[in-house]
Amino acid sequence: MSIKQLAIQTARFLRKNQTKAEKVFWHAVRSKYFYGKKIRRQHPLLYEYDGKEKFFIADFYCPGLDLIIEIDGGVHEQQQDYDQIRSEILEVQHKLRVVRFTNKEVLTDINHVLNQLKQLF
Repeated sequence: MSIKQLAIQTARFLRKNQTKAEKVFWHAVRSKYFYGKKIRRQHPLLYEYDGKEKFFIADFYCPGLDLIIEIDGGVHEQQQDYDQIRSEILEVQHKLRVVRFTNKEVLTDINHVLNQLKQLF
């Protein structure tokens, strides 16, 4: 199986197994254009690191803005260094902006999250 096929397979699995916060966010932006911009969920991104092809799955991706939207749960508190490296790779190799929200932010005040995103447009 190629790295691209593995990335697609992983993205499909993640779409079927979203976290509660991802479901809330997706419900707010799905099947419509968010302020004129389409947003994709569990979007695979290929990159090269140390001479090897690898992939990340972005929680959400807005191609019209070259923007990655990450919804971070508790596991991200323990992998802050990994998340920082991942963001740097996405910003440098793909020229993407990365914005992060916590599960708590999404679950307690989705309107605030959406207003913060609107300001990036």
